[in-house]
Amino acid sequence: MTKFARLLEYCRPYLWRIVLAAVGSLGVGSMDGAITYLVEPVLKRIFSGQDRHIFVLLPFGIIVMYAVRGLCRFTNDYFIRTAGQLAVQDVRNDIYQKNMRLSVGFFNRQPTGVLMSRIMNDVNVMQEGVASIITGVFRDGFSAAALLGIVFYRNWKLAIITFVVIPATVYPAQKLGKKMKNMAKQGQGKMGDIASILQETFSGIKVIKAFGLEGREIEKFKKTNREFYYFSRKSMKYEGISTPLIEFITSFGVATVVWVGGNSVMKGTMSASEFFSFITGMILVYRPIKNLLSSYNVMQRSMGAAERVFEIIDQVPEIKDAPDATDLGRALGEVEFREVSFRYDDDYVLRGLNLTARRGEVVALVGPSGGGKTTLVSLITRFYDPTEGAVLVDGRDIRGATLKSLLNQVALVDQETILFNDTIANNIRYGKTEASDVEVEQAALAAFAHDFILELPEGYQTNIGDRGVRLSGGQRQRICIARAILKDAPILILDEATSALDTESEQMVQAALNNLMANRTTFVIAHRLSTIVHADRIIVLEKGTIVEMGSHQALLANDGLYSRLHGMQFNQTGTC
Repeated sequence: MTKFARLLEYCRPYLWRIVLAAVGSLGVGSMDGAITYLVEPVLKRIFSGQDRHIFVLLPFGIIVMYAVRGLCRFTNDYFIRTAGQLAVQDVRNDIYQKNMRLSVGFFNRQPTGVLMSRIMNDVNVMQEGVASIITGVFRDGFSAAALLGIVFYRNWKLAIITFVVIPATVYPAQKLGKKMKNMAKQGQGKMGDIASILQETFSGIKVIKAFGLEGREIEKFKKTNREFYYFSRKSMKYEGISTPLIEFITSFGVATVVWVGGNSVMKGTMSASEFFSFITGMILVYRPIKNLLSSYNVMQRSMGAAERVFEIIDQVPEIKDAPDATDLGRALGEVEFREVSFRYDDDYVLRGLNLTARRGEVVALVGPSGGGKTTLVSLITRFYDPTEGAVLVDGRDIRGATLKSLLNQVALVDQETILFNDTIANNIRYGKTEASDVEVEQAALAAFAHDFILELPEGYQTNIGDRGVRLSGGQRQRICIARAILKDAPILILDEATSALDTESEQMVQAALNNLMANRTTFVIAHRLSTIVHADRIIVLEKGTIVEMGSHQALLANDGLYSRLHGMQFNQTGTC
């Protein structure tokens, strides 16, 4: 009920639509009640009173009543469904907005496809539930109330016999509804798995084809799809059982009414027209009651999806502004790690690390894979917070600064070139959305990207496709560098920025990086040691601790881990 109340809370801004739908519902209920009420007097006047005038007008009356009923039903359906659509649109906006504000650690733990499924599939199921619930409450509820009033007015004794069986339907409806809710929730989970497989498959299609593993991926998809069918089948089974079971239970009431009412007509204690009027009302009232029970089943499926959606909306961000957080302003760029330790779950990645990068200094981070290099720079942007110790910018603990002002101080160029399905100009402008075209071109010139951009069909307005697929690796990297140059942040993080490039592209990108690093405090994570020989300091990390620190020449002379790594690369390439 808490989830249901939260769902209805989203309908509050659209109350006027619900009111109009309620007016339409009243019209539908009134027409149903009027049809039931008029059956008995009209039949009496036509067949007992031989009133031909009423008989002639009856077809026109029926057409008018059903036209009014149809207009009321349209009003109800249209405004209820648009209210539900708008409410669920707000739910989708909220879950997306919440996702965007959650920490990087959350996304590392959640498959992308599952998150996509919750925003798309689960919210769609909620949408169906909102429309069905509100429609059931208003239209079917009003119709049932009006018809119940008429049948009790006609013959309260037969009405009691008719509806004495209704309470007997509550227990099976609840049991089946609970099962449908559980099956729907598990089924939506499997739909999330399907979305996750699709996302992974389409993103990694080159690797799949290169290894000839299309068959294996197809079988994995079929298996997950079959599991989704399993839960859907069970949900369909319970839903399919629900209506026949309810109808079977209510048939005892109908059969008793036919027996008792028929005997009354034959004994003369009730007229045939009265009995026919009552039977008409009884048949009509069962329809909205059955619809209400169907709406209850839909609500249960909707609540299963709502639980999954609200799980995301209720997530508390691991990284957020402190209550007294202040704006950093424009930082000078000094970064200090003070007794910093960090762990994922129980595994320490960094231990007791102390490091200071002075303003404008280039600090290179090297070492074996898993040594903690990427984790270290991720603490600067507060993608994570230290388990112990503190990270300071210009002497201030960054946990005391607003996230927005902190991230304004940092530009990131990652080994994975993240570009968006948009124009080149908008991709460069991503870090400074208000930048002019002139500023965009200046950044591209500094990144050695201007010439190749002008060769493209539409220049800076060329759409580069999903993840920049229409550009080469070196071109994509230079666009990312131009984006970082335009942002003009005092702290720069380069995470393996040239690791995936060929020699020619690397030279071009390295020249662009030299322009980018000028007068900025720079952290460089490098696999190719040849790219960091001119760094002010080289930090060698192993198993989360600093094992060596110094210049390129000093570390070579030290004959430690750095010297061995250098020797291995020199032997492999013949140059360094």
